[in-house]
Amino acid sequence: QVQVVESGGGLVQAGASLRLSCAASGIILSINTMAWYRQAPGKQRELVALITSGGNTNYVDSVKGRFTISRANVKNTVHLQMNGLKPEDTAVYYCNANLYYPGTGRYDDYWGQGTHVTVSS
Repeated sequence: QVQVVESGGGLVQAGASLRLSCAASGIILSINTMAWYRQAPGKQRELVALITSGGNTNYVDSVKGRFTISRANVKNTVHLQMNGLKPEDTAVYYCNANLYYPGTGRYDDYWGQGTHVTVSS
């Protein structure tokens, strides 16, 4: 059983910065990837940023140059540094942990409950 918890959301003005945090806990043998998704009202959930076990990162085009995903020294923890926030970034942000289980060769996804980010103009 794995639990994923996000924090750091809030209400800010356009141009401001926020730092989101995500921690996964439980029985974790191997992390394939950890990622941030977001879902705005009336829209599909989209991948915002992803980091692999090897440290490689990927970003959706709309946040490139503004957002940075990184791993913390604390085990199974990632951050999303969001700079130059825009109203279009307003959404519920969800943390995703994709875990690999060597015993079965299977991958499983675990999701946090989400943290709200609201950017006013």
